[in-house]
Parts: sequence; C-alpha cells; structure tokens
Amino acid sequence: MSRAETSSRAEGSSRTEEAPRIEEARRANPLWPLGLFRSELLTTFRRWRTLALLGVLAAVPVLVGVAVKIETGDGSTAGGPGGGGPAFISQITNNGLFLVFTALAATLPFFLPMAVGVVAGDALAGEANAGTLRYLLVAPAGRSRLLLTKYATVLVFCLAATLVVAVSALAVGALLFPLGDLTTISGTRIGFGEGLVRALLIALVVAASLIGVAALGLFVSTLTNSGIAAMATTVGLLTTVQILDQIPQLSALHPYFFSHYWLSFADLMREPVHWEDLTRNLGLQALYAAVFGSAAWARFTAKDITA
Repeated sequence: MSRAETSSRAEGSSRTEEAPRIEEARRANPLWPLGLFRSELLTTFRRWRTLALLGVLAAVPVLVGVAVKIETGDGSTAGGPGGGGPAFISQITNNGLFLVFTALAATLPFFLPMAVGVVAGDALAGEANAGTLRYLLVAPAGRSRLLLTKYATVLVFCLAATLVVAVSALAVGALLFPLGDLTTISGTRIGFGEGLVRALLIALVVAASLIGVAALGLFVSTLTNSGIAAMATTVGLLTTVQILDQIPQLSALHPYFFSHYWLSFADLMREPVHWEDLTRNLGLQALYAAVFGSAAWARFTAKDITA
C-alpha cells in the first residue's frame, strides 16, 4: 500500500471515529456552521499536500530574487539587455518592493491557479474517496451547508496562497535589494508606504482573480469520487483555457476566459489607477463563481452519496 493510500485511509478512519461526536456537537451547538468551517480550515491547512503547495509558492520569489541578484551582480539590467522578462523585473534592483509584483505576475498564470485547483478539486472528491463524505452529511440540510463551507475554505486558501507569495517576495526583496520610494508605470513617484498599500491591494486582487478557478474546481469535485481525477481535470482545464487565450484566431472569445484579465492588477501601479480591466476581471470571476457554484450545488444536492 502506498504512503498516499495509507494517509487517506488514516484520515478516513479518523473522520469515521469522530462522526458521532460531530453529530452530537451539531445538535447541541447553534453555531455548528462556524465550527464546521473551522474544522475544514484546520483539516485543509494541516495536510502535507497543502503545506507542500504553500512551500513551493514561497520558494518562487526566493528563486526569482536570487536569479536577479546574480544576473545584476556585474551591473547589468535584470531581464537581459532589453530589460525583458516578467512584469516589473527590470525595476527589482532599484527597489525590492518590485519583487512582490514580479513574483505575483510569475505565479499567477500557473502556480497559484494550479495550487487552488488541487485544493478545490479534492474538496469533495477527496472526502468521497476516503469514505468520510457521508459522515459529514448527517442532517437533511447538510449538503448546501457543507458545499458552502468547502467553497469558503478554498477561498481562504486562495488568499493564504497569494499572501504567502507576497510576504516571501517582500522579505527576499528587503534582504537582497534596497527599499524606498518607487516609480509607477506612469512615471510618477510614490512613497514606500503607499507602495506597500498598493502591494497589499494587488495581492487582494490576485486572490480575487482565483475565485472562478475555485468554483470550477469545486464543480469538478462533485462529478467524481476520485480526488486525483478531480485535481487532474481541474488543472487540465486551467491549462487548456490559458492555451486557448493565446490563440489569435479565438480573440472574440478571449474576454470570456477567466484568465484573460488576470494580469490587469498591474493597472494598480498606474497614476491614476486604471479601473476598467480590473472591474472586468472581478466581474468575470463573480460570473464564473455564480455559474459553476450553482452547477456544483445542483449536482451535489442531487448526488447519491454512498461513500
């Protein structure tokens, strides 16, 4: 038996043993939904898979910062002679705060949505695979509440994953490069304090950009009892959508892909801020959340739960 199967069975056994206590607590405590949410948060963030994902995300800014430091050790410009590369990378040597923006731009196309897709895809399918899903559904109204709790937990992971990247990048930037006033994309100068505020806003926008992915992953998770299949399908869909978003012949469809406006967070570094693409991005994420959230609810509430 593999280590993953052993871990899954152990977790399923633990859930099964706790089922009577969960039912008793549910009947006695009117704040049961909050307790369920807390339990889901603890379960999600204690998994080795989740910790490994967060560790990989935290390592990306370290690798980028060290690479830029080595490349610019002789006084050359980051990103090569033309200053190419990910957004803001040529500014890192002047101000370490730009490493936050660069790291988010580097992780948003793949690493962040992949991590969210793994967590969301495993949310319900993983419970079914471990044989613990039916023990969480101990009341007639339990399915909608459980689905909302699972989705809220995935959204918290979206925020946590984004903040891990931002905080790691800020720490590495402060260690390797100078900090101070910074120049916006528009060419104006803003203070370091305002730059930190904008970095926080950018992190929040990036986290909000993953709302649609979270809903899509949760919907996929209702379609199968295999956590691995749900995770692989979600990540596969993410990759497919981003490939389609790069095909010029499909330009008419691009504004409807959930990844199309992801990098619009760079507009927060303009003076004044350009809000058009930012609002389009947030509106599109809300639309995907509504559509796939409703589909997940319709599927899950009608699903025959046998595990």
